[in-house]
Amino acid sequence: MIAETFAVVAPVMFGAALGFGWARYGPPFNTELLTSLVLVIGTPCLVFSTLTEFGVDLDAVGSMALAASVSIVLLSAVGGAVLLAARQPVRAFLPSLLFPNSGNMGLPLCLFAFGGEGLALGIAFFTVTSLGNFTLGIWLASGEISPARLLRTPLIWAALAGVAFLAVETEPPLWLSNTTRLIGGFTIPAILIALGVALARLRVADMGRATLIGVFRLGLGFPLGLLLAELLGFEGVARGVLVLQCAMPVAVYNFLFAQRYGNCPSDVAGGVVVSTAISFLTLPFLIAYLL
Repeated sequence: MIAETFAVVAPVMFGAALGFGWARYGPPFNTELLTSLVLVIGTPCLVFSTLTEFGVDLDAVGSMALAASVSIVLLSAVGGAVLLAARQPVRAFLPSLLFPNSGNMGLPLCLFAFGGEGLALGIAFFTVTSLGNFTLGIWLASGEISPARLLRTPLIWAALAGVAFLAVETEPPLWLSNTTRLIGGFTIPAILIALGVALARLRVADMGRATLIGVFRLGLGFPLGLLLAELLGFEGVARGVLVLQCAMPVAVYNFLFAQRYGNCPSDVAGGVVVSTAISFLTLPFLIAYLL
């Protein structure tokens, strides 16, 4: 069990460590360029190729997407109440509680822990939370919401295309499968390295507030995943993916949006750093429990 758990956790930790080391000791790292490549090209290709390659049942994908949607709704209510009780700015910190790092950390862990099926279900969860982050998350950070932004998000079109092939039970043309598999293949290593670079560059301004945000995110996410898995009757791989994705730390994009719109960015950055550091300590136990 120890070897199996380490085999799941090690690639994520070492991948992030490479990015961390590069940011500290290597030549300049163009985070903006890599992020754009991952978001606009790599992730859509990964989403499409995974959904169509591993033959995951459409109902299973829909159920996971529903679970992710319900998690956002429940966390909005519970997280908002917790922040109000703690007298913390809701608009600034609620996105950190709502949107876990289901991409940079969640997808690699789903892949190594549960294989291709786990990755496909993890992508269903990630797609919903990403769309929520780029709409509700931006609205909370900026005070403005633009539904048209969804139409400019390649991720949603890739997900819809993959679901369409699943719905008609048809395999995509070989050239399309090979192309999206090849291009999507760089995504997971890239997002792990990008995570490490981000952690190296983020600074914790207020350790007390950062710890509060980090502990809330992890403390609410894990039991929520267990509750939803029980209520929705998830078992096996689906249960493991749901609990794992819900238990991820604060997503880096919460900091990027907070920084862009001047919404307590240093405190949100602290939440990312602290929650990720705690996750690296607790991941072996979480994976061992889920396996």
